Amino acid sequence: MRLALGLARRPQVPPYPNPWVGCVIVRGGRIVGRGWHRGPGTLHAEAMALEEAGALARGATVYVTLEPCCHHGRTPPCTDALIRAGVTRVVYAVRDPNPVVSGRGARILRRRGIEVVHGVCAREARALNEAYLKFRATGMPLVSIKVAASLDGKTATRAGYSKWITDAEARRRGRRLRARHQAVFVGITTVLTDDPHLGPRSRAAKEPWRVVLDSRLRTTVSSRVVRSGRCIIACTAAAGPSRQRRLEDSGARVWRFPGKRVPLRGLLRRLAAEGIISVLVEGGSEVLGSFMDAGLADRAYWFLSPKILGSQKAQSAIGGRGVGRPSSAASVVDMRIEKAGSGFLLSGRISRTLTH
Repeated sequence: MRLALGLARRPQVPPYPNPWVGCVIVRGGRIVGRGWHRGPGTLHAEAMALEEAGALARGATVYVTLEPCCHHGRTPPCTDALIRAGVTRVVYAVRDPNPVVSGRGARILRRRGIEVVHGVCAREARALNEAYLKFRATGMPLVSIKVAASLDGKTATRAGYSKWITDAEARRRGRRLRARHQAVFVGITTVLTDDPHLGPRSRAAKEPWRVVLDSRLRTTVSSRVVRSGRCIIACTAAAGPSRQRRLEDSGARVWRFPGKRVPLRGLLRRLAAEGIISVLVEGGSEVLGSFMDAGLADRAYWFLSPKILGSQKAQSAIGGRGVGRPSSAASVVDMRIEKAGSGFLLSGRISRTLTH
């Protein structure tokens, strides 16, 4: 199963909104088939592995990271393919929460006399498919926040300079993070101040959507986010229609929401409805604070530079309202610490369980 989990991670481009899935077929103690899913419309992991195994799949055991599908979508059901191939045992890690599967795949296989085992390496499989599982359970994307800060938690000096707090290697790691998400969020202040690129700058990676929170549509048509050709600008009723037309004529998608502020939850749901289930929030400070205040951030990637900027006037990494007591603070759990250039990358899940 751990080999199947490794295969699931093979695609360079995330398969979203589909899950990461890997499959290994074993017969007589020998691996006869391997497969992984590359995204919508491509072969499912089981189908790829069965294709490699051929006649050797008869009487074999199948290890797959997610419950086999049992419905017709862009590809036929994997349960049908497994039954036709004559496998005798299927071992899967986690149930597929998709309501058209959710236990049905396992039941169909059992009814046809195939032994089914589930729960092997379930924790690793859930971590692998964190975005997909959240989307299926809530209709919302997985939200990661990315911070690049000094040792004293600042993202800009008292004079407003932020380039560069982290070194080139840490910045390269940050760009690779963008390639693992379907969309990158920023606020309009960041766009106007820095004119960021927000892409992975890699030919092998798919360009993410740039999502700009811009209530009054101050984004310029010459900005790099608009020129990327993959830009969504979220605005409110306060934005002028002529600005909207100009941006749309330049290739940007403009989503207008009622009220005075863009509703983050509503925006996330609309993104998920379009198949965007993994987003990275890069800033600035107030945007990051808004996601934290609303309890919408699921995961943190914190690049920590060895620099010390000082000053109470320097910009803190996370703005917003914040909490009144330390016992009310969110915590990063299951934390991983890695070297990133001259500093470190701290990453983990954001937990909102109150401590006392």
